Amino acid sequence: MASLNKIMIIGNLGQDPELRYTSNQKAVATLNVATTESWVRDGQKQEHTEWHRIIVWDKQAENCAKYLSKGRPVYVEGRLQTRTWDDKNGQKRYSTEVIASTVQFLSASTGVAAKSATSNYASPEFSSAQQVDTNYFPQAKATPSYSASQQQNDNPMDALDDIPF
Repeated sequence: MASLNKIMIIGNLGQDPELRYTSNQKAVATLNVATTESWVRDGQKQEHTEWHRIIVWDKQAENCAKYLSKGRPVYVEGRLQTRTWDDKNGQKRYSTEVIASTVQFLSASTGVAAKSATSNYASPEFSSAQQVDTNYFPQAKATPSYSASQQQNDNPMDALDDIPF
């Protein structure tokens, strides 16, 4: 039987990213992202905000900590994971988190992509090092990475263009 564990969120950071390093010096960042749903009932505007705990790893985590701050809009793509543990009182506790494969920094004014970071396992055609342009912010846009043979061309799109006209 087929299954799918994928989540996509567009929301705002509720606080600055928290960057830590594991004992193996692997970077891990935690983002708290709010999504707000609004509707009108009986002429009154109603809102509900849901908070999502996002876990980001490696270079992508470092880029999030470096460029994101409270209030910034982001697009996150990843998978849901639920952890269980016993608290101090022996009670079983649960936490459901999003393990990010893609974090795209959005422009606060326009809501369009300004920067992105993609982990290596997210999609084989993109790599984290080439997705994030740390020299130009906030107007930078994500660019795909190409194989070594394609990168030798001045215009990498030429290597993808098989249309004869």
